[in-house]
Amino acid sequence: MIYQIQGSSRQCARTGRALQPGEWIYSVLYERDGQWVREDISADAWTGPPEQAFSFWKTRVAPAAAAAKPALNLELLWDCFERSSASQEPRQIAFRYVLALLLMRRKRLRFEAIQRDEKGSWLVLREARTKQVHQVFDPQLSEDQTSEVQAEIESLLGTT
Repeated sequence: MIYQIQGSSRQCARTGRALQPGEWIYSVLYERDGQWVREDISADAWTGPPEQAFSFWKTRVAPAAAAAKPALNLELLWDCFERSSASQEPRQIAFRYVLALLLMRRKRLRFEAIQRDEKGSWLVLREARTKQVHQVFDPQLSEDQTSEVQAEIESLLGTT
């Protein structure tokens, strides 16, 4: 499983204008032909979320040479986790699984149990705030595959 994602292009996908450090933009995540694609749109060109978008978020353009790696936005991680719940596509199942691991690391989700059925193993997780239970399929990723998906998530969310 190979995940290749482009980082921010630092160019508005609608106008072609160069995006400036510190400028507010909207980033949109799509899945196209089995690939994750990120588009950045300047605030002045934003007309709302595209219908075919998997997820979107508002962020600032990072300085060209950021001194420190910014932290992942917990609410954005959560939004992506919730939006991915219905997908049966293997790439999105892997994406959701790694999102769940990141959310457990940040204590937004708590491990409850592992359930097994004829399809495989499921993590049973409880949301810390609402106590809602979530089941996340374990796609049995290798350590390298998990790292690749995590790097993809960080790239998509603008933290690398």
